[in-house]
Amino acid sequence: MIFGNWCTKMLAKADDADKDILKRQFARMYDTSAPMGQLFRGVTTNPPLSLAAIKDDPARWQKVAEQILKENDGLDTEGLFWLLYKQVVKQGSDMFLPLFEASGYKEGFLSGQVDPRSAFDADAMLTQALDIHTINPNVMIKVPGTAEGYGIIEELTSRGIATNNTLTFVLPQLMDCAKSVNRGLEKAKANGVDLTKWRSVITHMEARYGDLGGLREAGAEKGIEITEGDVRLAELAIFKKAYRLVRDGDYHSKMLSCSLRLGPTIDGKQRIWHLEEKAGAAIVVTCPPSLIDEVINFPHPEDVKFQENRIDVDPPKDVMDKLMRIPYFERAYAEDGYTRDEYNTHPALVKTAEAFSKATNEMVAFADGCLKGDCRAD
Repeated sequence: MIFGNWCTKMLAKADDADKDILKRQFARMYDTSAPMGQLFRGVTTNPPLSLAAIKDDPARWQKVAEQILKENDGLDTEGLFWLLYKQVVKQGSDMFLPLFEASGYKEGFLSGQVDPRSAFDADAMLTQALDIHTINPNVMIKVPGTAEGYGIIEELTSRGIATNNTLTFVLPQLMDCAKSVNRGLEKAKANGVDLTKWRSVITHMEARYGDLGGLREAGAEKGIEITEGDVRLAELAIFKKAYRLVRDGDYHSKMLSCSLRLGPTIDGKQRIWHLEEKAGAAIVVTCPPSLIDEVINFPHPEDVKFQENRIDVDPPKDVMDKLMRIPYFERAYAEDGYTRDEYNTHPALVKTAEAFSKATNEMVAFADGCLKGDCRAD
Protein backbone atom coordinates (compact mmCIF):
# COMPACT_ATOMS: atom_id res chain seq x y z
CA MET A 1 0.00 0.00 0.00
CA ILE A 2 2.96 2.35 0.44
CA PHE A 3 4.52 1.20 -2.86
CA GLY A 4 3.23 4.08 -5.02
CA ASN A 5 4.38 6.80 -2.66
CA TRP A 6 7.68 5.00 -2.13
CA CYS A 7 8.35 4.93 -5.89
CA THR A 8 7.56 8.65 -6.11
CA LYS A 9 10.02 9.42 -3.30
CA MET A 10 12.71 7.22 -4.85
CA LEU A 11 12.35 8.97 -8.20
CA ALA A 12 12.40 12.41 -6.58
CA LYS A 13 15.86 11.84 -5.10
CA ALA A 14 17.32 9.94 -8.08
CA ASP A 15 19.65 11.42 -10.68
CA ASP A 16 17.86 12.29 -13.92
CA ALA A 17 19.98 9.74 -15.79
CA ASP A 18 18.69 6.94 -13.54
CA LYS A 19 14.97 7.72 -13.59
CA ASP A 20 13.99 5.75 -16.68
CA ILE A 21 15.66 2.55 -15.52
CA LEU A 22 14.16 3.01 -12.05
CA LYS A 23 10.69 3.31 -13.56
CA ARG A 24 11.25 0.07 -15.49
CA GLN A 25 12.44 -1.70 -12.33
CA PHE A 26 9.45 -0.45 -10.32
CA ALA A 27 7.13 -1.79 -13.05
CA ARG A 28 8.75 -5.22 -12.64
CA MET A 29 8.41 -5.27 -8.85
CA TYR A 30 4.62 -5.21 -8.73
CA ASP A 31 2.72 -5.84 -11.97
CA THR A 32 -1.06 -6.16 -11.87
CA SER A 33 -1.16 -7.05 -15.57
CA ALA A 34 1.19 -10.03 -15.25
CA PRO A 35 1.46 -11.09 -11.59
CA MET A 36 3.36 -14.33 -12.32
CA GLY A 37 6.22 -12.28 -13.74
CA GLN A 38 6.54 -9.72 -10.96
CA LEU A 39 9.50 -9.66 -8.59
CA PHE A 40 7.53 -9.31 -5.36
CA ARG A 41 6.14 -12.78 -4.56
CA GLY A 42 4.38 -11.88 -1.32
CA VAL A 43 4.30 -9.26 1.39
CA THR A 44 4.56 -9.11 5.14
CA THR A 45 3.17 -6.83 7.80
CA ASN A 46 4.04 -6.17 11.39
CA PRO A 47 2.92 -3.35 13.70
CA PRO A 48 5.68 -0.90 12.65
CA LEU A 49 4.97 -1.59 8.96
CA SER A 50 1.21 -1.27 9.45
CA LEU A 51 1.78 1.99 11.29
CA ALA A 52 4.00 3.14 8.40
CA ALA A 53 1.14 2.47 5.98
CA ILE A 54 -1.15 4.72 8.02
CA LYS A 55 1.48 7.45 8.40
CA ASP A 56 2.13 7.27 4.64
CA ASP A 57 -1.43 8.42 3.91
CA PRO A 58 -3.26 9.43 7.11
CA ALA A 59 -6.09 11.19 5.26
CA ARG A 60 -6.96 7.98 3.45
CA TRP A 61 -6.97 5.98 6.68
CA GLN A 62 -9.06 8.61 8.42
CA LYS A 63 -11.75 7.98 5.79
CA VAL A 64 -11.41 4.22 6.34
CA ALA A 65 -11.84 4.73 10.09
CA GLU A 66 -14.86 6.96 9.53
CA GLN A 67 -16.49 4.31 7.35
CA ILE A 68 -15.82 1.63 9.95
CA LEU A 69 -17.46 3.78 12.62
CA LYS A 70 -20.50 4.32 10.39
CA GLU A 71 -20.92 0.59 9.91
CA ASN A 72 -20.27 -0.45 13.53
CA ASP A 73 -22.22 1.29 16.25
CA GLY A 74 -20.81 1.40 19.75
CA LEU A 75 -17.17 0.71 18.91
CA ASP A 76 -14.60 1.56 21.55
CA THR A 77 -10.98 2.47 20.83
CA GLU A 78 -9.64 -1.09 20.86
CA GLY A 79 -12.52 -2.28 18.68
CA LEU A 80 -11.84 0.43 16.08
CA PHE A 81 -8.11 -0.29 16.16
CA TRP A 82 -8.70 -3.98 15.46
CA LEU A 83 -11.06 -3.34 12.54
CA LEU A 84 -8.67 -0.72 11.18
CA TYR A 85 -5.78 -3.16 11.39
CA LYS A 86 -7.86 -5.80 9.64
CA GLN A 87 -8.44 -3.30 6.84
CA VAL A 88 -4.67 -2.90 6.47
CA VAL A 89 -4.42 -6.68 6.13
CA LYS A 90 -7.43 -6.82 3.80
CA GLN A 91 -6.26 -4.15 1.41
CA GLY A 92 -2.71 -5.50 1.31
CA SER A 93 -3.79 -9.11 0.75
CA ASP A 94 -6.26 -8.02 -1.97
CA MET A 95 -3.30 -6.70 -3.93
CA PHE A 96 -1.67 -10.14 -3.95
CA LEU A 97 -4.74 -12.29 -4.60
CA PRO A 98 -4.07 -12.37 -8.38
CA LEU A 99 -0.62 -13.89 -7.78
CA PHE A 100 -2.00 -16.25 -5.14
CA GLU A 101 -4.57 -17.62 -7.59
CA ALA A 102 -2.27 -17.64 -10.64
CA SER A 103 0.42 -19.58 -8.73
CA GLY A 104 -2.00 -22.26 -7.58
CA TYR A 105 -1.92 -20.90 -3.99
CA LYS A 106 1.85 -21.30 -3.69
CA GLU A 107 2.76 -17.60 -3.65
CA GLY A 108 1.06 -14.27 -3.13
CA PHE A 109 0.63 -14.57 0.64
CA LEU A 110 0.38 -11.65 3.03
CA SER A 111 1.50 -12.25 6.61
CA GLY A 112 -0.95 -10.73 9.09
CA GLN A 113 0.39 -10.61 12.64
CA VAL A 114 -1.53 -11.22 15.83
CA ASP A 115 -1.44 -8.35 18.31
CA PRO A 116 2.09 -8.29 19.82
CA ARG A 117 0.60 -7.14 23.11
CA SER A 118 -0.88 -10.65 23.28
CA ALA A 119 2.42 -12.42 22.57
CA PHE A 120 2.28 -14.23 25.93
CA ASP A 121 -1.47 -14.94 25.91
CA ALA A 122 -2.28 -18.14 24.03
CA ASP A 123 -6.06 -17.77 24.18
CA ALA A 124 -6.00 -14.22 22.84
CA MET A 125 -3.60 -15.12 20.04
CA LEU A 126 -5.74 -18.03 18.88
CA THR A 127 -8.87 -15.86 18.82
CA GLN A 128 -7.06 -13.14 16.86
CA ALA A 129 -5.47 -15.65 14.47
CA LEU A 130 -8.79 -17.24 13.58
CA ASP A 131 -10.29 -13.79 13.03
CA ILE A 132 -7.43 -12.67 10.77
CA HIS A 133 -7.70 -15.93 8.85
CA THR A 134 -11.21 -15.01 7.68
CA ILE A 135 -10.00 -11.86 5.89
CA ASN A 136 -8.67 -13.50 2.70
CA PRO A 137 -7.51 -16.98 1.66
CA ASN A 138 -3.97 -15.69 1.07
CA VAL A 139 -3.52 -14.34 4.60
CA MET A 140 -0.75 -16.19 6.45
CA ILE A 141 -0.93 -15.79 10.23
CA LYS A 142 2.17 -14.35 11.83
CA VAL A 143 2.67 -15.89 15.29
CA PRO A 144 5.48 -14.94 17.71
CA GLY A 145 8.16 -17.37 18.84
CA THR A 146 7.16 -17.12 22.48
CA ALA A 147 6.63 -20.12 24.73
CA GLU A 148 2.91 -19.71 24.08
CA GLY A 149 3.25 -19.19 20.33
CA TYR A 150 4.29 -22.68 19.26
CA GLY A 151 1.12 -24.28 20.56
CA ILE A 152 -0.81 -21.78 18.43
CA ILE A 153 1.27 -22.64 15.35
CA GLU A 154 0.59 -26.34 15.89
CA GLU A 155 -3.15 -25.69 16.30
CA LEU A 156 -3.41 -23.44 13.24
CA THR A 157 -1.47 -25.94 11.15
CA SER A 158 -3.83 -28.72 12.23
CA ARG A 159 -6.64 -26.60 10.77
CA GLY A 160 -4.83 -26.06 7.46
CA ILE A 161 -4.09 -22.40 8.21
CA ALA A 162 -0.81 -20.97 6.86
CA THR A 163 1.61 -19.57 9.43
CA ASN A 164 4.70 -17.40 9.66
CA ASN A 165 6.72 -17.76 12.86
CA THR A 166 8.13 -14.36 13.85
CA LEU A 167 10.10 -12.96 16.82
CA THR A 168 12.57 -15.79 16.27
CA PHE A 169 16.28 -15.42 16.85
CA VAL A 170 17.86 -18.68 18.04
CA LEU A 171 18.09 -22.20 16.64
CA PRO A 172 15.92 -23.79 19.37
CA GLN A 173 13.02 -21.54 18.35
CA LEU A 174 13.48 -22.23 14.65
CA MET A 175 13.49 -25.97 15.13
CA ASP A 176 10.66 -25.82 17.68
CA CYS A 177 8.57 -24.27 14.92
CA ALA A 178 9.53 -26.93 12.38
CA LYS A 179 8.56 -29.68 14.84
CA SER A 180 5.33 -27.94 15.88
CA VAL A 181 4.33 -27.64 12.23
CA ASN A 182 5.02 -31.32 11.65
CA ARG A 183 2.82 -32.28 14.59
CA GLY A 184 0.07 -30.02 13.32
CA LEU A 185 0.32 -31.52 9.85
CA GLU A 186 -0.06 -35.03 11.23
CA LYS A 187 -3.31 -33.99 12.90
CA ALA A 188 -4.52 -32.21 9.76
CA LYS A 189 -3.87 -35.22 7.57
CA ALA A 190 -5.48 -37.59 10.06
CA ASN A 191 -8.60 -35.41 10.04
CA GLY A 192 -8.71 -35.01 6.26
CA VAL A 193 -8.10 -31.24 6.41
CA ASP A 194 -7.67 -29.41 3.08
CA LEU A 195 -4.03 -28.32 2.85
CA THR A 196 -4.06 -26.84 -0.66
CA LYS A 197 -3.79 -23.26 0.67
CA TRP A 198 -1.48 -24.12 3.56
CA ARG A 199 2.15 -23.03 3.83
CA SER A 200 4.64 -22.58 6.66
CA VAL A 201 7.58 -20.21 6.87
CA ILE A 202 10.01 -19.84 9.77
CA THR A 203 11.46 -16.36 10.12
CA HIS A 204 14.93 -15.63 11.39
CA MET A 205 15.19 -11.99 12.48
CA GLU A 206 18.90 -11.85 11.83
CA ALA A 207 20.22 -8.40 12.66
CA ARG A 208 17.79 -8.17 15.57
CA TYR A 209 19.61 -11.17 17.05
CA GLY A 210 23.08 -9.73 16.49
CA ASP A 211 22.53 -6.01 17.06
CA LEU A 212 19.42 -5.66 19.20
CA GLY A 213 20.12 -8.70 21.35
CA GLY A 214 23.62 -7.56 22.29
CA LEU A 215 26.16 -9.97 20.78
CA ARG A 216 28.97 -7.42 20.94
CA GLU A 217 28.24 -6.68 24.59
CA ALA A 218 28.13 -10.39 25.40
CA GLY A 219 31.53 -10.79 23.77
CA ALA A 220 32.96 -7.85 25.70
CA GLU A 221 31.87 -9.48 28.96
CA LYS A 222 34.19 -12.38 28.05
CA GLY A 223 36.97 -10.06 26.88
CA ILE A 224 36.31 -10.97 23.24
CA GLU A 225 36.16 -8.24 20.59
CA ILE A 226 33.35 -8.83 18.10
CA THR A 227 33.65 -7.07 14.75
CA GLU A 228 30.85 -6.12 12.37
CA GLY A 229 31.82 -9.10 10.24
CA ASP A 230 31.69 -11.43 13.24
CA VAL A 231 28.15 -10.26 14.04
CA ARG A 232 26.93 -10.89 10.49
CA LEU A 233 28.61 -14.32 10.41
CA ALA A 234 27.08 -15.26 13.77
CA GLU A 235 23.62 -14.47 12.42
CA LEU A 236 24.35 -16.35 9.22
CA ALA A 237 25.72 -19.36 11.11
CA ILE A 238 22.40 -19.78 12.94
CA PHE A 239 20.38 -19.30 9.77
CA LYS A 240 22.49 -21.70 7.70
CA LYS A 241 22.36 -24.42 10.34
CA ALA A 242 18.58 -24.08 10.63
CA TYR A 243 18.21 -24.03 6.85
CA ARG A 244 20.12 -27.27 6.43
CA LEU A 245 18.32 -29.00 9.32
CA VAL A 246 14.93 -28.06 7.85
CA ARG A 247 15.97 -28.88 4.29
CA ASP A 248 17.61 -32.20 5.04
CA GLY A 249 15.19 -33.36 7.73
CA ASP A 250 11.60 -34.48 7.28
CA TYR A 251 10.18 -30.99 7.75
CA HIS A 252 7.59 -29.14 5.71
CA SER A 253 8.43 -25.50 6.40
CA LYS A 254 10.52 -23.00 4.49
CA MET A 255 13.05 -20.68 6.09
CA LEU A 256 12.50 -16.93 5.83
CA SER A 257 15.32 -14.41 6.20
CA CYS A 258 14.50 -10.91 7.48
CA SER A 259 15.98 -7.96 9.38
CA LEU A 260 18.80 -7.80 6.85
CA ARG A 261 21.60 -5.23 6.90
CA LEU A 262 24.27 -4.03 4.54
CA GLY A 263 27.84 -4.88 5.48
CA PRO A 264 30.40 -5.61 6.60
CA THR A 265 33.11 -3.45 5.05
CA ILE A 266 36.10 -5.65 4.16
CA ASP A 267 39.36 -4.16 2.89
CA GLY A 268 37.57 -0.90 2.25
CA LYS A 269 34.78 -2.55 0.25
CA GLN A 270 31.22 -2.77 1.49
CA ARG A 271 29.51 -6.13 1.12
CA ILE A 272 26.01 -7.52 1.64
CA TRP A 273 26.77 -10.84 3.35
CA HIS A 274 23.15 -11.27 4.43
CA LEU A 275 22.35 -11.74 0.74
CA GLU A 276 25.65 -13.05 -0.64
CA GLU A 277 25.93 -15.86 1.89
CA LYS A 278 22.48 -17.23 0.98
CA ALA A 279 23.21 -17.87 -2.68
CA GLY A 280 21.73 -21.22 -3.69
CA ALA A 281 19.16 -21.34 -0.88
CA ALA A 282 15.48 -22.13 -1.47
CA ILE A 283 14.17 -19.56 0.99
CA VAL A 284 11.95 -16.53 1.38
CA VAL A 285 13.65 -13.15 1.85
CA THR A 286 11.73 -10.14 3.10
CA CYS A 287 13.17 -6.76 2.21
CA PRO A 288 11.71 -3.58 3.73
CA PRO A 289 11.63 -0.46 1.53
CA SER A 290 14.69 0.93 3.32
CA LEU A 291 16.81 -2.10 2.38
CA ILE A 292 15.61 -2.08 -1.24
CA ASP A 293 16.58 1.60 -1.37
CA GLU A 294 20.05 0.78 -0.02
CA VAL A 295 20.57 -2.06 -2.48
CA ILE A 296 19.35 -0.01 -5.47
CA ASN A 297 21.73 2.78 -4.48
CA PHE A 298 24.62 0.50 -3.45
CA PRO A 299 27.79 2.49 -4.20
CA HIS A 300 29.89 -0.29 -5.75
CA PRO A 301 27.76 -3.25 -6.86
CA GLU A 302 30.81 -4.86 -8.43
CA ASP A 303 32.07 -5.54 -4.89
CA VAL A 304 29.14 -7.87 -4.17
CA LYS A 305 29.99 -11.50 -4.98
CA PHE A 306 27.50 -14.32 -5.44
CA GLN A 307 29.02 -17.82 -5.39
CA GLU A 308 27.13 -21.00 -6.20
CA ASN A 309 25.69 -22.83 -3.17
CA ARG A 310 27.22 -20.40 -0.71
CA ILE A 311 24.43 -21.34 1.69
CA ASP A 312 26.25 -24.60 2.40
CA VAL A 313 29.54 -22.92 3.35
CA ASP A 314 30.01 -22.43 7.09
CA PRO A 315 31.72 -19.34 8.54
CA PRO A 316 35.51 -19.62 8.95
CA LYS A 317 36.62 -21.91 11.78
CA ASP A 318 38.52 -19.18 13.64
CA VAL A 319 35.39 -17.03 13.74
CA MET A 320 33.24 -19.93 14.91
CA ASP A 321 35.79 -20.84 17.59
CA LYS A 322 35.66 -17.26 18.89
CA LEU A 323 31.87 -17.11 18.81
CA MET A 324 31.50 -20.44 20.59
CA ARG A 325 33.32 -18.96 23.58
CA ILE A 326 30.39 -16.58 24.07
CA PRO A 327 27.39 -18.23 25.80
CA TYR A 328 24.98 -15.82 24.09
CA PHE A 329 25.97 -17.35 20.75
CA GLU A 330 26.80 -20.88 21.90
CA ARG A 331 23.29 -21.38 23.26
CA ALA A 332 21.69 -19.79 20.20
CA TYR A 333 23.59 -22.16 17.90
CA ALA A 334 22.73 -25.36 19.79
CA GLU A 335 19.44 -27.06 18.95
CA ASP A 336 18.80 -27.60 22.68
CA GLY A 337 20.40 -24.33 23.83
CA TYR A 338 17.14 -22.93 25.21
CA THR A 339 14.06 -24.54 26.61
CA ARG A 340 10.70 -23.29 25.37
CA ASP A 341 10.11 -21.62 28.73
CA GLU A 342 13.28 -19.54 28.25
CA TYR A 343 12.29 -17.99 24.91
CA ASN A 344 10.28 -15.22 26.52
CA THR A 345 13.29 -13.78 28.36
CA HIS A 346 15.70 -13.69 25.40
CA PRO A 347 16.82 -10.05 25.11
CA ALA A 348 16.18 -9.84 21.35
CA LEU A 349 12.64 -11.14 21.82
CA VAL A 350 11.93 -8.86 24.77
CA LYS A 351 13.15 -5.74 22.92
CA THR A 352 11.40 -6.62 19.65
CA ALA A 353 8.13 -7.38 21.42
CA GLU A 354 8.37 -4.04 23.20
CA ALA A 355 9.02 -2.19 19.92
CA PHE A 356 6.13 -3.94 18.18
CA SER A 357 3.82 -3.25 21.12
CA LYS A 358 4.82 0.44 21.05
CA ALA A 359 3.93 0.66 17.33
CA THR A 360 0.63 -1.09 18.05
CA ASN A 361 -0.13 1.43 20.77
CA GLU A 362 0.50 4.22 18.26
CA MET A 363 -2.07 2.63 15.95
CA VAL A 364 -4.45 2.45 18.90
CA ALA A 365 -3.81 6.16 19.54
CA PHE A 366 -4.66 6.91 15.90
CA ALA A 367 -7.90 4.94 16.29
CA ASP A 368 -8.66 6.80 19.52
CA GLY A 369 -8.21 10.11 17.76
CA CYS A 370 -10.54 9.01 14.97
CA LEU A 371 -13.09 7.95 17.55
CA LYS A 372 -12.92 11.46 19.03
CA GLY A 373 -12.98 13.12 15.61
CA ASP A 374 -9.28 14.03 15.55
CA CYS A 375 -7.33 11.43 13.51
CA ARG A 376 -3.59 11.98 13.62
CA ALA A 377 -0.64 9.78 12.70
CA ASP A 378 2.19 11.61 14.44
